[in-house]
Amino acid sequence: MDSPDVDLAETTAYRHLASLIRARISDGTLRPGWPAASITSLSQEHGYARQTCSKALRLLEAEGLVTRIPGRGYYVCLHDGRRT
Repeated sequence: MDSPDVDLAETTAYRHLASLIRARISDGTLRPGWPAASITSLSQEHGYARQTCSKALRLLEAEGLVTRIPGRGYYVCLHDGRRT
């Protein structure tokens, strides 16, 4: 019976983290072409599990705000969603 609470907490965590990164992109702290925070650094900075951080970055990727470059990490997209 605990799983609904755990699912809600995870959903809230990754969406919260995604909104923090989204705000950094919006205010220019993270600029197009720059690397977004790594999964490891997000996990250490915010205390979330790596899986939660990965899920937040995948959400931002689906929104066209970041792109994943295999072997290099996530990068902030150009304003029109193109790869850097």
